[in-house]
Amino acid sequence: MDAILNNYLEKIEKCLKPLPVSERVDIVKEIKSEMLELESDGKTAREIMERLGNPAELSKAYLSDLITKDASVSRTGILAVCAYYSLAGLSGLIVIPTLLICAPVFMICGIFTPVVGILKLADGLLNLNLPYVGYIGVAGIDNPVLVCIACILTGAALMLAGASCWKLLVRYIGIMGKVKDKLPL
Repeated sequence: MDAILNNYLEKIEKCLKPLPVSERVDIVKEIKSEMLELESDGKTAREIMERLGNPAELSKAYLSDLITKDASVSRTGILAVCAYYSLAGLSGLIVIPTLLICAPVFMICGIFTPVVGILKLADGLLNLNLPYVGYIGVAGIDNPVLVCIACILTGAALMLAGASCWKLLVRYIGIMGKVKDKLPL
């Protein structure tokens, strides 16, 4: 085969890079066999290239044929992908940052609240008269034991809320990943 025709085939193969190797090889073999057939009919390399046309255009024709034959690429598939990324983008702007902020804040408050209650209890039992401890109270209750119990219960509720936010965040990301894996494209 002529060097000009080999160069033509190389250009075709470069243009078909997005395709898997097996499909690319099949297409190049098909074009090469057509070239050999035309050559055996007495056509020159220039005539063969004129008949086949621009390598980039010929490659695009093969690529478009493969895309239209592919059942996974459909209007509903494209709409599903658009819907997924729209929903993931918009909900990701709200859900992920909210849960990412709430989880650690609730957990930190869940640790800090019982510490404050224990500090109020220690101050009340030992008469330490620590500054600002007098401001610690729950709904007008000033009894240090009741305040400590209320703070421990509140801290436990805050820790539970923080852990729930974290689990919800992990679950949300996992579900979005699974949905993405099922997309047709």
